[in-house]
Amino acid sequence: MKLTKYEHACFVVEKDNKTIVVDPGAFTTDFTIPANVVAVIVTHEHSDHFDLTQLEAIIDKNPQAVIIGPGDVTDKLSDFKTITVHGRDEIIVEGINLDFYGNEHAVIHSSLPQIENVGVLIDETVYYPGDSFTIPTKPVEVLALPVAAPWLKISETIEFMKTVSARITFPTHDAILSTKGTSLVDSLLGMFAESADTKYQRIDDETIDIAQ
Repeated sequence: MKLTKYEHACFVVEKDNKTIVVDPGAFTTDFTIPANVVAVIVTHEHSDHFDLTQLEAIIDKNPQAVIIGPGDVTDKLSDFKTITVHGRDEIIVEGINLDFYGNEHAVIHSSLPQIENVGVLIDETVYYPGDSFTIPTKPVEVLALPVAAPWLKISETIEFMKTVSARITFPTHDAILSTKGTSLVDSLLGMFAESADTKYQRIDDETIDIAQ
């Protein structure tokens, strides 16, 4: 299994020549559409995760692919093949197991309406919570960790990393950080990685092999 990280919240997982794309949103300007895409997972409807132009381009190249997400997302995609999911759903797409967690986006402010959000565990290996800190019920090998957003505090990010305690943790959801801000976040999370029994590793624009 291989994982490639793109800008902000987008990454791609490839297994047995089949590819899963996660959250190709409007903040992801370096995304290269892969071949053999079997599914696109969109965790929620915010534009930094859900961009219609990106989705159209992916499906144009991979017309067999299905777009998977909560109802807030799939309701907007009547022209596409979709699967609506909720927390606790488990599905298999082309032999790849997908487990979904949680149902709500983290609170930004009490005056703003709550929207749907799902986290996803890909083939019992890679976990990404979307815009939430929903804890998975299964062990995690690789954690995609949100590190900068209007809805989080770095203390929550640290505690989430420690609770999940994945073998590898990489930062995501960080387009709002400056270069100096990125260095500060990486320094703080790296400081707590040992106590979380994880290897904290920035993998921007890189592909890594994940042993299963």
